[in-house]
Amino acid sequence: MSKYDHIRLSAYNANMQLPKLGLVLFTFGNVSAADRELGVFAIKPSGVPYEDLSPEKMVIVDFDGNTIEGGLRPSSDTKTHAVLYKHWEDISGIVHTHSTYATAWAQSQRSIPIFGTTHADHLTVDIPCAPPMSDEMIKGNYEYETGFQIMDYFKEQGLDYKEVEMVLVGNHAPFTWGKTAEKAVYNSAVLETVAQMALLTEQINNNAPRLKDALIKKHYERKHGPDSYYGQ
Repeated sequence: MSKYDHIRLSAYNANMQLPKLGLVLFTFGNVSAADRELGVFAIKPSGVPYEDLSPEKMVIVDFDGNTIEGGLRPSSDTKTHAVLYKHWEDISGIVHTHSTYATAWAQSQRSIPIFGTTHADHLTVDIPCAPPMSDEMIKGNYEYETGFQIMDYFKEQGLDYKEVEMVLVGNHAPFTWGKTAEKAVYNSAVLETVAQMALLTEQINNNAPRLKDALIKKHYERKHGPDSYYGQ
Protein backbone atom coordinates (compact mmCIF):
# COMPACT_ATOMS: atom_id res chain seq x y z
CA MET A 1 0.00 0.00 0.00
CA SER A 2 1.11 3.54 -0.77
CA LYS A 3 -0.27 6.83 0.51
CA TYR A 4 -0.68 7.76 -3.16
CA ASP A 5 -2.88 4.82 -4.13
CA HIS A 6 -6.09 6.89 -4.09
CA ILE A 7 -4.87 9.40 -6.68
CA ARG A 8 -3.25 6.66 -8.75
CA LEU A 9 -6.65 4.97 -8.98
CA SER A 10 -8.43 8.26 -9.69
CA ALA A 11 -5.96 9.15 -12.45
CA TYR A 12 -6.20 5.67 -13.96
CA ASN A 13 -10.00 5.65 -14.01
CA ALA A 14 -10.11 9.13 -15.53
CA ASN A 15 -7.53 8.29 -18.19
CA MET A 16 -9.50 5.21 -19.18
CA GLN A 17 -12.54 7.39 -19.85
CA LEU A 18 -10.75 9.30 -22.64
CA PRO A 19 -10.80 6.53 -25.28
CA LYS A 20 -14.31 5.48 -24.18
CA LEU A 21 -15.55 9.01 -24.84
CA GLY A 22 -13.75 9.26 -28.17
CA LEU A 23 -11.46 12.02 -26.94
CA VAL A 24 -8.11 10.39 -27.78
CA LEU A 25 -6.44 8.39 -30.52
CA PHE A 26 -3.49 6.11 -29.67
CA THR A 27 -1.71 7.91 -26.79
CA PHE A 28 -2.80 11.46 -27.65
CA GLY A 29 -3.88 12.60 -24.20
CA ASN A 30 -3.46 12.48 -20.45
CA VAL A 31 -5.28 13.06 -17.17
CA SER A 32 -3.83 13.89 -13.77
CA ALA A 33 -5.40 13.75 -10.31
CA ALA A 34 -3.99 15.82 -7.44
CA ASP A 35 -3.95 15.50 -3.65
CA ARG A 36 -3.67 19.05 -2.35
CA GLU A 37 -2.74 18.04 1.20
CA LEU A 38 0.15 15.89 -0.02
CA GLY A 39 1.18 18.43 -2.67
CA VAL A 40 1.42 15.85 -5.46
CA PHE A 41 -0.50 14.53 -8.44
CA ALA A 42 -0.73 11.23 -10.30
CA ILE A 43 -0.43 11.35 -14.08
CA LYS A 44 -0.39 8.95 -17.02
CA PRO A 45 3.05 7.64 -18.03
CA SER A 46 4.38 8.94 -21.34
CA GLY A 47 3.57 7.04 -24.53
CA VAL A 48 1.93 4.03 -22.88
CA PRO A 49 -1.16 2.77 -24.75
CA TYR A 50 -4.38 2.96 -22.77
CA GLU A 51 -4.93 -0.79 -22.93
CA ASP A 52 -1.58 -1.30 -21.18
CA LEU A 53 -2.29 1.08 -18.29
CA SER A 54 -2.95 0.12 -14.67
CA PRO A 55 -3.24 2.19 -11.49
CA GLU A 56 0.26 1.08 -10.50
CA LYS A 57 1.73 2.62 -13.65
CA MET A 58 0.52 6.13 -12.81
CA VAL A 59 3.47 8.36 -11.91
CA ILE A 60 3.49 10.55 -8.78
CA VAL A 61 4.82 14.08 -9.35
CA ASP A 62 5.06 17.18 -7.13
CA PHE A 63 3.85 20.66 -8.09
CA ASP A 64 7.33 21.58 -9.30
CA GLY A 65 7.26 18.75 -11.83
CA ASN A 66 9.62 16.41 -9.97
CA THR A 67 8.89 12.68 -10.01
CA ILE A 68 8.26 11.46 -6.47
CA GLU A 69 7.31 7.84 -7.08
CA GLY A 70 6.94 5.57 -10.10
CA GLY A 71 9.06 3.48 -12.43
CA LEU A 72 7.99 5.11 -15.71
CA ARG A 73 8.51 8.55 -17.18
CA PRO A 74 5.49 10.80 -16.64
CA SER A 75 3.56 12.36 -19.51
CA SER A 76 5.49 14.84 -21.64
CA ASP A 77 2.86 17.42 -20.58
CA THR A 78 3.59 16.95 -16.88
CA LYS A 79 5.18 20.37 -16.39
CA THR A 80 2.08 22.09 -17.77
CA HIS A 81 -0.06 20.24 -15.22
CA ALA A 82 2.43 21.11 -12.45
CA VAL A 83 2.37 24.84 -13.24
CA LEU A 84 -1.43 24.96 -13.24
CA TYR A 85 -1.69 23.03 -9.96
CA LYS A 86 0.91 25.23 -8.31
CA HIS A 87 -0.77 28.51 -9.23
CA TRP A 88 -4.46 27.58 -9.43
CA GLU A 89 -5.13 26.20 -5.97
CA ASP A 90 -8.78 25.22 -6.45
CA ILE A 91 -8.28 22.51 -9.05
CA SER A 92 -7.42 18.85 -8.46
CA GLY A 93 -7.82 17.37 -11.94
CA ILE A 94 -6.46 18.31 -15.38
CA VAL A 95 -7.06 16.81 -18.83
CA HIS A 96 -5.16 17.42 -22.05
CA THR A 97 -6.33 15.86 -25.32
CA HIS A 98 -6.07 16.42 -29.04
CA SER A 99 -9.77 15.74 -29.54
CA THR A 100 -10.74 16.44 -33.15
CA TYR A 101 -13.19 19.33 -33.03
CA ALA A 102 -11.69 21.25 -30.12
CA THR A 103 -8.24 20.91 -31.67
CA ALA A 104 -9.57 22.14 -35.02
CA TRP A 105 -10.74 25.36 -33.34
CA ALA A 106 -7.35 25.66 -31.60
CA GLN A 107 -5.58 25.22 -34.94
CA SER A 108 -7.82 27.94 -36.36
CA GLN A 109 -6.77 30.21 -33.47
CA ARG A 110 -10.42 30.94 -32.71
CA SER A 111 -12.36 31.01 -29.48
CA ILE A 112 -15.59 29.00 -29.75
CA PRO A 113 -18.58 31.39 -29.91
CA ILE A 114 -21.47 30.88 -27.56
CA PHE A 115 -24.17 29.96 -30.06
CA GLY A 116 -26.58 27.86 -28.02
CA THR A 117 -27.94 26.75 -24.70
CA THR A 118 -25.74 23.62 -24.51
CA HIS A 119 -22.76 25.97 -24.31
CA ALA A 120 -24.57 28.27 -21.86
CA ASP A 121 -25.35 25.36 -19.54
CA HIS A 122 -21.63 25.33 -18.77
CA LEU A 123 -20.22 28.78 -19.57
CA THR A 124 -21.45 32.34 -20.01
CA VAL A 125 -18.60 33.28 -22.38
CA ASP A 126 -16.90 31.98 -25.51
CA ILE A 127 -14.55 29.07 -24.89
CA PRO A 128 -11.26 30.98 -24.94
CA CYS A 129 -8.42 30.33 -27.34
CA ALA A 130 -5.06 31.57 -26.11
CA PRO A 131 -2.72 32.79 -28.86
CA PRO A 132 0.13 30.58 -30.09
CA MET A 133 3.18 30.74 -27.88
CA SER A 134 6.07 33.07 -28.72
CA ASP A 135 9.25 31.68 -30.27
CA GLU A 136 11.11 32.38 -27.04
CA MET A 137 8.66 30.34 -24.99
CA ILE A 138 8.68 27.50 -27.51
CA LYS A 139 12.49 27.36 -27.54
CA GLY A 140 12.61 27.44 -23.75
CA ASN A 141 11.06 25.03 -21.29
CA TYR A 142 8.13 24.37 -23.63
CA GLU A 143 5.72 22.40 -21.47
CA TYR A 144 6.44 24.60 -18.44
CA GLU A 145 5.81 27.73 -20.50
CA THR A 146 2.54 26.29 -21.84
CA GLY A 147 1.13 26.55 -18.32
CA PHE A 148 2.06 30.21 -18.15
CA GLN A 149 0.64 30.85 -21.62
CA ILE A 150 -2.72 29.62 -20.33
CA MET A 151 -2.57 31.52 -17.04
CA ASP A 152 -1.35 34.77 -18.61
CA TYR A 153 -4.16 34.70 -21.17
CA PHE A 154 -6.76 34.17 -18.45
CA LYS A 155 -5.32 37.12 -16.52
CA GLU A 156 -5.28 39.36 -19.61
CA GLN A 157 -8.88 38.48 -20.47
CA GLY A 158 -10.13 38.78 -16.89
CA LEU A 159 -11.26 35.15 -16.86
CA ASP A 160 -11.77 33.15 -13.65
CA TYR A 161 -10.38 29.61 -13.91
CA LYS A 162 -12.97 28.49 -11.35
CA GLU A 163 -15.78 29.45 -13.72
CA VAL A 164 -14.13 28.81 -17.10
CA GLU A 165 -12.67 25.32 -16.74
CA MET A 166 -11.41 24.92 -20.29
CA VAL A 167 -9.12 26.57 -22.83
CA LEU A 168 -7.73 26.08 -26.30
CA VAL A 169 -4.04 26.81 -26.87
CA GLY A 170 -3.60 28.30 -30.33
CA ASN A 171 -2.22 25.87 -32.93
CA HIS A 172 -2.04 23.23 -30.21
CA ALA A 173 -5.02 21.65 -28.46
CA PRO A 174 -7.41 21.87 -25.48
CA PHE A 175 -6.84 21.69 -21.74
CA THR A 176 -9.61 21.32 -19.17
CA TRP A 177 -9.62 21.14 -15.38
CA GLY A 178 -11.90 20.82 -12.39
CA LYS A 179 -12.15 20.08 -8.70
CA THR A 180 -11.67 16.38 -9.49
CA ALA A 181 -10.17 14.38 -12.33
CA GLU A 182 -13.69 13.15 -13.14
CA LYS A 183 -14.97 16.72 -13.51
CA ALA A 184 -12.01 17.59 -15.74
CA VAL A 185 -12.89 14.65 -18.02
CA TYR A 186 -16.53 15.76 -18.05
CA ASN A 187 -15.39 19.24 -19.10
CA SER A 188 -13.23 17.77 -21.85
CA ALA A 189 -16.21 15.86 -23.27
CA VAL A 190 -18.44 18.94 -23.06
CA LEU A 191 -15.81 21.02 -24.82
CA GLU A 192 -15.53 18.52 -27.67
CA THR A 193 -19.31 18.38 -28.14
CA VAL A 194 -19.73 22.16 -28.06
CA ALA A 195 -16.83 22.54 -30.52
CA GLN A 196 -18.52 20.14 -32.94
CA MET A 197 -21.88 21.90 -32.57
CA ALA A 198 -20.31 25.31 -33.18
CA LEU A 199 -18.60 24.11 -36.35
CA LEU A 200 -21.85 22.66 -37.70
CA THR A 201 -23.69 25.85 -36.76
CA GLU A 202 -21.30 27.96 -38.82
CA GLN A 203 -21.52 25.54 -41.74
CA ILE A 204 -25.32 25.70 -41.74
CA ASN A 205 -25.40 29.47 -41.26
CA ASN A 206 -22.14 31.37 -41.45
CA ASN A 207 -23.96 34.42 -40.09
CA ALA A 208 -25.47 32.57 -37.12
CA PRO A 209 -26.13 35.00 -34.26
CA ARG A 210 -24.63 34.57 -30.82
CA LEU A 211 -26.96 33.39 -28.09
CA LYS A 212 -28.79 36.33 -26.56
CA ASP A 213 -27.94 37.40 -23.03
CA ALA A 214 -31.28 36.43 -21.52
CA LEU A 215 -30.86 32.81 -22.60
CA ILE A 216 -27.22 32.72 -21.48
CA LYS A 217 -28.22 33.95 -18.03
CA LYS A 218 -31.22 31.60 -17.75
CA HIS A 219 -29.38 28.44 -18.76
CA TYR A 220 -26.25 29.09 -16.74
CA GLU A 221 -28.07 30.13 -13.58
CA ARG A 222 -30.57 27.29 -13.61
CA LYS A 223 -27.59 24.95 -13.23
CA HIS A 224 -25.06 27.05 -11.35
CA GLY A 225 -26.83 30.07 -9.85
CA PRO A 226 -27.90 30.58 -6.22
CA ASP A 227 -31.44 29.45 -7.08
CA SER A 228 -30.41 26.60 -9.39
CA TYR A 229 -33.07 23.97 -9.97
CA TYR A 230 -31.45 21.55 -12.43
CA GLY A 231 -30.95 18.01 -11.18
CA GLN A 232 -31.90 16.22 -7.94
